[in-house]
Amino acid sequence: MIYCDQIDKKYQNLQILKGVSLRIEKGSLVSIVGSSGAGKSTLLHILGTLDKPDKGRVILDGIDVFSLNESGLAKFRNEHIGFIFQFHHLLPELTALENAILPGLIAKKSESKVMEKGKSLLDFLGLGSRLDHKPSQLSGGEQQRVALARALINQPKILFADEPTGNLDHDNAQEILSMLLELKKEFQMTMLIVTHDPAIANRTELIYTMRDGMIV
Repeated sequence: MIYCDQIDKKYQNLQILKGVSLRIEKGSLVSIVGSSGAGKSTLLHILGTLDKPDKGRVILDGIDVFSLNESGLAKFRNEHIGFIFQFHHLLPELTALENAILPGLIAKKSESKVMEKGKSLLDFLGLGSRLDHKPSQLSGGEQQRVALARALINQPKILFADEPTGNLDHDNAQEILSMLLELKKEFQMTMLIVTHDPAIANRTELIYTMRDGMIV
């Protein structure tokens, strides 16, 4: 489902990634760990097509993604990939439900079906009574649940999570992770989590460790 070969990435004179290769099978739950500056987030952003490598190939679900043009790449990303980040990136002027369904509307799906899906996801995530609340009216844990619903609204085949529990206390972090695991099973997704938390990584099926821009 996810394959990259000899990925290099440099910013100015700093080499961030040095010939990174990895393979993740369909339906797997995988984590990448390593100290700050090891290149974890840069690799995830490249695998998620948010950034381009200087060298190397990325194959997602059989597609050589960086061979696509910009519009094709954006379409592939919106239809096949979900993202969760440490910071929620919710639009402050929109309600929880409006934030959750936004990728579905961008994909030009039926508004009524997307609305129904968004309500179902938020209800599952314990936010059924908070649909009309804006981000400023939600706790950090509730905001991350909205971000999770938004990531899943298009039923992506791949979910990338970059420190998804980094801003949460222990109880909220464990609850979000449990929800991720349950949703992964239900949607049969392939999931890659970047984390510095051993308690999170140890609940995944496979752990890659990065150091100095390389998988070690």
